[in-house]
Amino acid sequence: MPELRKDPIVGRWVIIATDRARRPVAPPHEPFPASDKPCPFCAGNEEHTPHEILAYRAPGSRPDQPGWRVRVVPNKFPALQIEGDLNKRGEGIYDKMNGIGAHEVILECPFHEASLTNLTEDNIRELLWVYRDRLVDLKKDPRLVYGMVFKNVGAAAGASLEHSHSQLIVTPIVPINVWEEMTGALEFFNYRGRCIFCDMIHQEESSEKRVVLNTPNFLAFCPYAARFPFETWILPKHHNSHFENIQKIEVDELGTVLKSLLMKLEVALEKPAYNYIIHTSPFDTQALPHYHWHLEVIPRLTRVAGFEWGTGFYINPVPPEQAAGILREIEVDPSGGRRA
Repeated sequence: MPELRKDPIVGRWVIIATDRARRPVAPPHEPFPASDKPCPFCAGNEEHTPHEILAYRAPGSRPDQPGWRVRVVPNKFPALQIEGDLNKRGEGIYDKMNGIGAHEVILECPFHEASLTNLTEDNIRELLWVYRDRLVDLKKDPRLVYGMVFKNVGAAAGASLEHSHSQLIVTPIVPINVWEEMTGALEFFNYRGRCIFCDMIHQEESSEKRVVLNTPNFLAFCPYAARFPFETWILPKHHNSHFENIQKIEVDELGTVLKSLLMKLEVALEKPAYNYIIHTSPFDTQALPHYHWHLEVIPRLTRVAGFEWGTGFYINPVPPEQAAGILREIEVDPSGGRRA
């Protein structure tokens, strides 16, 4: 029997349609086309990218030269540009402003590697520190309000290059999805006096049926009203509204949790395309008692079609309890990998 579930944060309804699980779930693998051009993200090809903004590199190595481990460059084809003024204005009932913001690419390793899971935990920890460093720096710009870190893996998830990388887009406004999430969390806090994300952690730990990984500082679980098959969230157990305020002990642990989760997904789903996104609070807010930063991992196993676009419903053919059970049983060893 299909089931309707309501997301407790934003109020969105999801259809858990188990009968549709008999349909093919994973789209066919879409390999990147072969190219005889050098990969612009590999060490030694730095001239093929814009000048670096930040790099963790070996002592004595020079900017825009080999010797880096993680490197940040402006996107060659940015969605927003850093130069200029916002110039907010209107045309009758319509509002607009200049497309000011930042669009950066984080190159996660100097060698050609498609999967983050083949990097060491230390390499992934440095990547997380780079995310934090860039948010801290861009937060100083009064024109900018929100920074979103995300990763696209595979052509089906929107990646245009195979080399493992992530992106950061910073906007002068709070995106509508984040605004809705923050509004729902605030309504819950005003009514009950508690953070809804903290309550979710406590409830998921108590029931255990949707938990994938449970460590001293983080909980990874498939959310109750998961929009997509095997959608998994990672939440810090200690309340923190801003990712850029993360502590070293948390970064060390998150590197292991993130790698372990991605390894489990690759085993369970045969290396699917996926996205991950860090949801955090806007730059212009202090510590918020009602909001909790978190990381969402979304395998791209189903396609959003007419019904979803027309109604705002999502149809998920795999109950999150089933997905979590599969992932929980897969044993992985995150200690291996290539070091940048």
